[in-house]
Amino acid sequence: MDNFSSIRNFLGRYKYIITLVIFGVIIVFLDENSILRRMEVANETRNTRNEIEKYRQDFEESTLRLNELDADSNSIERIAREKYLMKKPNEDIYVFEEDLVK
Repeated sequence: MDNFSSIRNFLGRYKYIITLVIFGVIIVFLDENSILRRMEVANETRNTRNEIEKYRQDFEESTLRLNELDADSNSIERIAREKYLMKKPNEDIYVFEEDLVK
């Protein structure tokens, strides 16, 4: 009985501190909207925004290349020769390993 009364006195004396500690643990670790979860979501949001910016830059670059192709038919031939190694029937192509690495 002495242990029970000492525990009861301890809980009665520090009930507000114990309540705040339990509340803090719930908020930080256990809640669906916990601080840890919010940090994960913020990190995902940052990564997604970085990906969006990267794809936006790729889109702009591709749009510029497409406009270049629409404006000049010689650029189509140049890209076909450089990128896809296409040739005219009476030509020979020499490919160097350094060019393939790029």
